[in-house]
Amino acid sequence: MTVQEAENADQGIPDEEVLAFAISQERSILTINRVDFIRLHRRDSNHFGIIVCTNNRNWGQFASRIDEAVTAEQAL
Repeated sequence: MTVQEAENADQGIPDEEVLAFAISQERSILTINRVDFIRLHRRDSNHFGIIVCTNNRNWGQFASRIDEAVTAEQAL
């Protein structure tokens, strides 16, 4: 689910609320907002996962790297 699909895009929703929404939906977060979400994780690691990525504008490569990482994690 994207923020657009959740109808939360471009609303300036605080990161804490984004994480709370993900938790309520039992979802992980995939974000390029590394600093803020790493801080949130360090403050409270009781969530379903936060995947922080670098901002790669090559969307095909970005998607492939995410898929590879998720596939590797599932193999564990």
